[in-house]
Amino acid sequence: MSDNRAIGIFDSGLGGLTSVKTIKALLPHENIIYFGDTARTPYGSKSVDTINHFAKEIVDFLINRDAKSICIACNTVSSSSLDNLQKIFPNITFVDIIQPMVDSLKDLIETNAKIAVIGTEVTINSGMYENKIKEILPQNEVISQACPLFVTLIEQGLWHDPLLDSAIHKYLDEIMFNKKPEYLILGCTHYPLIADRIQKFYPQVKILNPAITQAKAMQKTLIQNQLQADASQKAKYTFYASDLSDLFQKMIHHILGKQHDDIIFKELKL
Repeated sequence: MSDNRAIGIFDSGLGGLTSVKTIKALLPHENIIYFGDTARTPYGSKSVDTINHFAKEIVDFLINRDAKSICIACNTVSSSSLDNLQKIFPNITFVDIIQPMVDSLKDLIETNAKIAVIGTEVTINSGMYENKIKEILPQNEVISQACPLFVTLIEQGLWHDPLLDSAIHKYLDEIMFNKKPEYLILGCTHYPLIADRIQKFYPQVKILNPAITQAKAMQKTLIQNQLQADASQKAKYTFYASDLSDLFQKMIHHILGKQHDDIIFKELKL
């Protein structure tokens, strides 16, 4: 049995492309439909009701394009809207980005190691990472820090700009030099795009990318629900954006590679 329908993946903007990259590497035969809500990004400072509304619209869109499973490549949506989406769409399997990361920590983190989590205001204020980590690692200190400017700077393509460096120092110097965490969880799918900058300033910390554990969770979900694509299939990738900017298209080629004749771009106004 095989199911050649696409995996649906969505994010508030281009950050979820980091999840596309890890899923594509692990599941090369799976078709992917991606939606980036680039016209309404960032989500991190919006109300939960607004995020719930946006997320439902996008999931409706992906289901109408016959997505067989939905990957929430957005920590903000995962922390605020997962339960709501599961109630609205009970027949769809969802893979969020937070739980797989947390589940992996028990075998990764040594006792008493300090763990820092950075993310949007909604993600950090929800306490989702901290609460879930404390459930499995009650002895470990968790340090949370909102970094609201990061998404805006990344969406503008300012990855190596002095403005980004200033923001990194503003948000992270105190926790890195005073709290001295051993691990740093990138609690936003945009952040792996600037992981090299963060690592440059704080080489002592081990950076954890939740997109990697999410891809493994998606693989497990497809196997458990008999949704795997035919291994002989040549995968196709379709990318939708609510604002199809040149930067969005360049980012896809930058992350996935330029030699792709199977990439389709489409603009959609929700």
